[in-house]
Amino acid sequence: MKRAIFGSMVLAALAVAGALAYQAAAQDREYRRLVLQGDGALGQGQTFVAIEAFSGAIALKPDSMLAFLRRGEAYRRRGDLTAALRDLRTASRLDPGATRPLEQLGDVNYALRRYARAAESYEAYLRLDDRSPSVLYRLALASRQNGHLSRAVAALVTAVKLNERFAEAHYLLGVCLVEAHRTDEALAELVRAVTISPALIPAREELADLHALRGRRREEIEQLEALAALDPGRPERLIAVGLAYSRGNSPDQAVMALGRAAERFPDQPEVYAALGRVWLRAAEEHGDKASLRKALEALEPVASQPSATSDVLALYGRALSLNGETEKAEQVLQQASARLPAEPTALLALANVARRLGHYAQARDALIRYTMLSDDDGDRGGRAAQIGDLSMQLNDPDVAVRWFQRAADAAGQDAALLGRLADAQFRAGRLDEARSTLDKAIEKDPGSAFLRSLARRLD
Repeated sequence: MKRAIFGSMVLAALAVAGALAYQAAAQDREYRRLVLQGDGALGQGQTFVAIEAFSGAIALKPDSMLAFLRRGEAYRRRGDLTAALRDLRTASRLDPGATRPLEQLGDVNYALRRYARAAESYEAYLRLDDRSPSVLYRLALASRQNGHLSRAVAALVTAVKLNERFAEAHYLLGVCLVEAHRTDEALAELVRAVTISPALIPAREELADLHALRGRRREEIEQLEALAALDPGRPERLIAVGLAYSRGNSPDQAVMALGRAAERFPDQPEVYAALGRVWLRAAEEHGDKASLRKALEALEPVASQPSATSDVLALYGRALSLNGETEKAEQVLQQASARLPAEPTALLALANVARRLGHYAQARDALIRYTMLSDDDGDRGGRAAQIGDLSMQLNDPDVAVRWFQRAADAAGQDAALLGRLADAQFRAGRLDEARSTLDKAIEKDPGSAFLRSLARRLD
């Protein structure tokens, strides 16, 4: 009797175990089916279906790194980066030795512009596998964006050692070296990049800029010509070639390049604006009336369009001024300076034209705006002195004092400038300051008739 009961218990236990094993096997089969379904949907771009399938797999196996990883990738493709980040973090926590979640985490953080976090993820990957050039490259991208240029350079140096044919890494290394002011090394890396991949347009663009910076006009033009051949559908490529020839004092070649652009893109106003720029440069530098006429012919139709930029209007205004059409030039330059983003040279040209017409308030306002907009410190003192002179002509000595003082601070304690400052201080009623400034000016130039006259007025 006891043996029968015991046997029944054993059979029951085996039945339960069998049922549990069957259930586990069925659950495992369903899990695998859902993962395969999700992968298939993801391969077809059906991210919603993929997310549903991977979510079902996670419900069956909450500790599945793979399911969280794949759902994170699906969320990323769908554009839901916050959800992707959550799943990828879970996947990395479930399997700290897996590199794929760390790589994906870095990519998602980079897309979210969380560059420090992206770099951390890539570095964690590299601690597990330091032989991945692509992850080193992405670490460099994140590090550069986060301001860690030296770390970016180090990562790229390692990447190109692991893969000498990695053209994009050579290019990015060149960019980083330019930013680190190591231009000779940068040049070598950029040349290496275009040697490996001749069609790598960003590397050729960087090379052209670097050659221009170093004054190597022939090499710059070679790269710009190559870019025009690689990217024939963009008129700005041929425009860049023409303007480079113009900067190199080769107007004939400039006009030929821009003529090719006009033939290929007859409806593009940028081409005619560039032609006008080249002819205007020749007219300004050589006083060539024929060049000035051609500049006006090229610029007038473009400048008359409602979409004309501030730059185009500034060129046309300068050409009109050079042609003696001063009042019309002022009107055009006013339009140029009012159109945003304003071309700074339009303000300089407007100031010159307005001063010639006796419109001193407008000239002063244009110069002040130019000073605020421009980062050109080459003649900051001279411009400040001009604003001071215009203020005196407007009988505004208080403003003149301020600008003459700026001019003196920027351009040095010149006797004539100090005399103008003292005169402005005198007219503004600041007599003690005027005497002190005048004493300094007379000490520098005791024979100046203007300074002696000013001294007598002060006395």
